[in-house]
Amino acid sequence: MGLIYILIFVFGAIIGSFLNVVIDRWNTGVGLGGRSKCDATGKPLAWYELIPIVSYILQGGKSIHSKTPLSIQYPLVEMATGFVFVLIFLKFWPLAFRFPPDFMFGLLFNFIIFSILTIIFVYDLKHKIIPDFFVWIFNSLVLLNVLVFYPNILHILAGPIVALPLFLLWIVSKGRWIGFGDVKFALGMGWMLGISSGFSALLISFWIGALVGIVLLLSKILKNHEIPFAPFLIIGTFLTFLYNIDMQSVGLFFMNLI
Repeated sequence: MGLIYILIFVFGAIIGSFLNVVIDRWNTGVGLGGRSKCDATGKPLAWYELIPIVSYILQGGKSIHSKTPLSIQYPLVEMATGFVFVLIFLKFWPLAFRFPPDFMFGLLFNFIIFSILTIIFVYDLKHKIIPDFFVWIFNSLVLLNVLVFYPNILHILAGPIVALPLFLLWIVSKGRWIGFGDVKFALGMGWMLGISSGFSALLISFWIGALVGIVLLLSKILKNHEIPFAPFLIIGTFLTFLYNIDMQSVGLFFMNLI
């Protein structure tokens, strides 16, 4: 099993390397084709400069050509994608021998979904905006999954129901507290997780966001700057998906605290 984990991690890191290209080139006018280049010199990168994680470490986090520091984004996204793929594999592994088609579909579908969410996560952190294209790809895929495999009215309504609290916050605050991109993203959360788990993901997102915000304010790192909320929504979505959290689980958690 150890070798399988390593292979899945390596595969995820390779996908993460491609996600970095998408994140860096999106909305820049530069296509996704063509070789990557050194930001400082414009010189095309050799194959040994493009090995996920390894190249960054061997180069000491600097460009070979210009000696300028490379963004820590590159190895972090590659490592995170590798670990996320391994966790997704572990979630679906029990189905591997009992229901092989379900195992393969669950694995590939969620590799794609969380690759899209990784792009949204990092792009929102960098630019304080959620790219509509990837949100609607995410929403379309999870809604299609619902219509094919869970075609009941409650699951179809889960998207609008889970998005409603964020929509109300957007209306009341006139967009100051939360962006409309977060509202659109919450549609997909509801379709992906269902009503109970969708609301659990929202609660987790707000808790983590509040905790991070307090830490940043106390440390004076944050000074009247916006905190992008999509990363917290994505963390909440991933934790809820991974551990099958629903409102009953949240209720039990609070009861144990009391």
